[in-house]
Amino acid sequence: MARKFLVSRVALAVALSSGLVAMAATPAMAAKKEKAAAGGKFSPEFVKVAQPLQKAMEAAVAALGGQQTPEAMAAAKQAFDTAAGGDGKAAFQAAVPTATTPDDKNALGSMMRNFGIISKDLALKQQGNMMLLESGKLDAAALGTTNYDSGITAYQLKDYANAAKYLKAAKDGGYTDTSGQLDLVLADSYKRNNNPEAALQMAKDDVAAAQAKGTAPSETALRNVLQQTYTAKQLAPSTEYAALLGQYYPSSWGTSISVVRQLSSLPRDQNLDLMRLMFVTGGMAEKRDYFEYIENVDPRAFPGEAVKVMQDGLAKGKLTQAEIGADLTNSQGRVAGDKASLPATERDANKAGATAATVVAAGDVFLSYDQPAKAETFYAKAISMPGVDANKVALRLGMSQTLSGKYADAQTNFAKVTGTRQPVAKLWSAYAKSKSAPAAATAPAATN
Repeated sequence: MARKFLVSRVALAVALSSGLVAMAATPAMAAKKEKAAAGGKFSPEFVKVAQPLQKAMEAAVAALGGQQTPEAMAAAKQAFDTAAGGDGKAAFQAAVPTATTPDDKNALGSMMRNFGIISKDLALKQQGNMMLLESGKLDAAALGTTNYDSGITAYQLKDYANAAKYLKAAKDGGYTDTSGQLDLVLADSYKRNNNPEAALQMAKDDVAAAQAKGTAPSETALRNVLQQTYTAKQLAPSTEYAALLGQYYPSSWGTSISVVRQLSSLPRDQNLDLMRLMFVTGGMAEKRDYFEYIENVDPRAFPGEAVKVMQDGLAKGKLTQAEIGADLTNSQGRVAGDKASLPATERDANKAGATAATVVAAGDVFLSYDQPAKAETFYAKAISMPGVDANKVALRLGMSQTLSGKYADAQTNFAKVTGTRQPVAKLWSAYAKSKSAPAAATAPAATN
């Protein structure tokens, strides 16, 4: 399975992460610069260079006219450069050595960041961000925003180590970005910095935290972890995360089932129950899904179910008459006789001396004809009979109960399944959970 089958590559075309911000107070805003300096907020050296910068910034803001179009930005840059003596960037760099107090750095960082945005100079914008963070003057809300902006800007500058550093600080501080980019860019920063383990651990922590809160883990976190466990060919954890992905994000059932299907490599009789779940959840997306289901169900054994699958494939344009027309005709020809034998099958299975094989076979045929209530009766009878395949019967009993809406009973039986059928049982159990109650509240997406 190609990697893109599970998680499509994130299109990280992140624009400038945020717009202009209100500038921190500078000495030019103080009534008396002597009082500001005496108060220890601004250094005298900084006061001298900050006032011209402040005036240049005011000219730039006036030139913007409340717009942030390319034309307005170019006009604002020109206004700032002119007011600052011809080269605004050089004026900022000359001011850096004078910014020695926390307030100096906060004020200069704010103006520098804004000019970096206006001039589309990411490096200068980031330098302003660093001064803002270094100042220690940011409140909690501004700290989260600035860490996030620093991380996104570092990513744009291909400084992936610092992108991860600042985005993690924003995430740890509880910051939630409205665009849902934080987790995407943080995970990609880890990977691009050759630290895929950190990306995986982040996703695992997100999933665990959401489960502890009783909320739905983010789809991005689940997909990231599932991608890693699938790549590592780890069936057990892949099954756990695939089940959660399908349970909380039903449109992902096709992906979840395909992951387990490929890792488990089950024999046809066992894979059939996985394909049945794919059909029930609407996960049949490709021609090969239909062919695999038809092969597993065997039209000679269960013609009614085979006809149902073939007709569905034709109706959805996944199969063509040229491909299955003959098989469909043959299967349809078997259905009438097969259905006519159902009363006898039921009578034989209900006899006191019926063998386990006869009872299980009755359950199988009624399940194949979408009569889960009758199938449940026979599987429930068979499960305690000697010599029965307990895992197969417990699984199909749970399937019948799920299809009948008995979700709690179904989960009890799915939990009894061990061995090679257990991954299939876990996915069916997750499906039953998703049907038994409304999904848990979705956590704010830090997503992908």
